[in-house]
Amino acid sequence: MPSSETIRGQSPQILWVGCADSRCPETTILGLKPGEIFCHRNIANILVNTDINSLSVIQYAVQYLQVKHIIICGHTMCGGIAAALDNKRLGLIDTWLMPLRAIRQENLQLLNSLDEFNQGLKMVELNVRQGVKQLLANPVVLDAMHERGLQVHGLIYDVRSGELRELDIEEDEEVVKSRVVAFKTV
Repeated sequence: MPSSETIRGQSPQILWVGCADSRCPETTILGLKPGEIFCHRNIANILVNTDINSLSVIQYAVQYLQVKHIIICGHTMCGGIAAALDNKRLGLIDTWLMPLRAIRQENLQLLNSLDEFNQGLKMVELNVRQGVKQLLANPVVLDAMHERGLQVHGLIYDVRSGELRELDIEEDEEVVKSRVVAFKTV
């Protein structure tokens, strides 16, 4: 039964960007209740700057719900990641997986040096890092970080153990400054 607070409206502190995989329910993973997380889920938690759906969710969560944290979370044993590491033709989903295939291409030497299991783990991490990069270049996110301390986090959920691992996404001050110059709008 929903609480009376949840019925009146929502005021989540967290925007969760995660995979649509049914094994990765955000409220369960974080031990929270309905109404405490605003979420966007898609195959392999891909964020690109041309996806109006995810951009709308991000803007609404940041600008109107005033979330304090954005979490982008990838997970082990991800089918989207496995598909991007494979060369089978999948139809429409191939278009969606293009950003993952680009990450694969950019890191091919590293990925080829790993066994199959670790290739998957590394791709999950690289994809989360790319999603963080997309978030940090979003003008709405940049404004909220500057004006009210919005925080962005990159996490990886281990489907087998149920553990969450936070990635170190700290950046050099010069990188932060150049991103603000390039992407902040007024």
